[in-house]
Amino acid sequence: MSLRLITRRSLTNTLSRATVNRVTVAPLLTRFNSTVTSAAPAEPVDPKIASIVSEISKLTLLETSSLITELKTQLNIPDIAMPVAGAAVSAGSADPTAAKAEEEEKPQEKTIFTVKLEAFDAKSKPKIIKEIKNLLGLSLVEAKKFVEAAPKVLKDNVAKEDADKIKATLEGLGAKISLE
Repeated sequence: MSLRLITRRSLTNTLSRATVNRVTVAPLLTRFNSTVTSAAPAEPVDPKIASIVSEISKLTLLETSSLITELKTQLNIPDIAMPVAGAAVSAGSADPTAAKAEEEEKPQEKTIFTVKLEAFDAKSKPKIIKEIKNLLGLSLVEAKKFVEAAPKVLKDNVAKEDADKIKATLEGLGAKISLE
């Protein structure tokens, strides 16, 4: 068995020049950054498992990513959020499970909102139409139709600060705005 020293630069150059031909690229990717040990031979592996592993090792990165997402949906595996560093310390407890339980007890503060135009004052209708026109980039006619069709959603997935600004501006003009 011969080992070739492959640097990241030479691997990158080889991969960028290579066509999507697994036969040429696969030998370069095997044993990258690995060491040869003289340990006892590994335990025999179930042939079914060995065939699955050999098939998976032939996949590209995009195919592997698709495989992972499909397995997560088929097996109903949730995405795992990485814990925030120092979460247990900020909770005042050395036990991470106690800190997690305290976090779960606290209601999560909503950060993304839907801004909805509920109603408006008839006297301030022209000002509201002008502001909606500028806010959404609509023509004057489209903005007028939009305002007259209230209640209607202005924007979806808006950050809290932006939603508060929009709400304050439109309520200052005489509109009734709700954040959902």
